[in-house]
Amino acid sequence: MQERKANISRQSGETNVRVQLDLDGRGSASVATGVGMLDHLLTALGRHARFDLQVQASGDLHIDEHHTVEDVGITLGLALAAALRGGGGIARMAHALVPMDEALAMAAVDLSGRGVCVCEGSFAAPRLGDLGSDLLWHFVDSLARNAGLNVHIHVLRGENDHHKAEAVFKALGRALDAATRPDPRLEGDVASTKGQVEVQTG
Repeated sequence: MQERKANISRQSGETNVRVQLDLDGRGSASVATGVGMLDHLLTALGRHARFDLQVQASGDLHIDEHHTVEDVGITLGLALAAALRGGGGIARMAHALVPMDEALAMAAVDLSGRGVCVCEGSFAAPRLGDLGSDLLWHFVDSLARNAGLNVHIHVLRGENDHHKAEAVFKALGRALDAATRPDPRLEGDVASTKGQVEVQTG
């Protein structure tokens, strides 16, 4: 099987982000974004997706963490799309239900090439450590749009915000693990009635 790896760097006037991704890893994650809670959540995602994941980011944290969180999501999404190399031969759709103490979260994903994000769930506090609670869904949306990933996430119950957030990222990781797995029965084809879509210009 061809290696499913990507090494993506993205630089702007606000951030400098590099993501190295191996879809067929062992769940080893090294994440340093300058936002401790984001590092914690991405480490959990990589571990449960069984991706080998390295993320380094520097950004304008003297303003706030918004640009860093958004651009890490964008770059990770680009890396996921690049590593999949068109998405042929994989299960494509999967879901996971993950408890974290009293919290329970569900993630369903479809690596369809169409980036759509639907996230439902509220957080009691405006911040989770050094991460704004509202940026959790913004991160997932940035990831989904740039990976061509259709993702639905629902926080079904929970009282502790940290538990809810961690359940979300573990569920997303486990759903991505299942969706990106090669299916030998497909023999490289896309799991779709459309088959491979070809677009010609000119």
